[in-house]
Amino acid sequence: MSGAGSPSGSLEGVDATGLKITVVAGTWHPVITDGMKAGARRVLEATGATISEIDVAGSFELPVVAKAALDAGADAVVALGVIIRGGTPHFDFVADAATSGLTQVALLTGKPVGFGVLTLDDEQQGLDRAGLPGSKEDKGAEAAEAAVRTALTLRELRGA
Repeated sequence: MSGAGSPSGSLEGVDATGLKITVVAGTWHPVITDGMKAGARRVLEATGATISEIDVAGSFELPVVAKAALDAGADAVVALGVIIRGGTPHFDFVADAATSGLTQVALLTGKPVGFGVLTLDDEQQGLDRAGLPGSKEDKGAEAAEAAVRTALTLRELRGA
């Protein structure tokens, strides 16, 4: 696992008041996903963003619901999911569909999608990244931070 090279910036003093951010999360592997949702929620609450949450069946459904949330007025989405490699190519198809789909959503809408989709070899890797007690990383918080920072950058660039 590599957290090496991650940004060391803090969101202390970052004001996202007025930003509407939707957390869209798959329901597979709920212990991991719930940990990531808690991390995302903690970051968003600390910045003053308005938060809504939508659960979807799995990571494959993230792009279509993320786009619907952005089209309905969200300023950014935090997409959270867990995909664990199995013995078939299903992992590759779902991981590619979620990644490519979320990238396309961001480009089509011109709004940020914080990417918190974990692609894992086993469940322990997810537990290590979920922001749970004993986890080494908090990917939900990281995805939320990316969404907030990007939304604020776009707001500034657009002069809003």
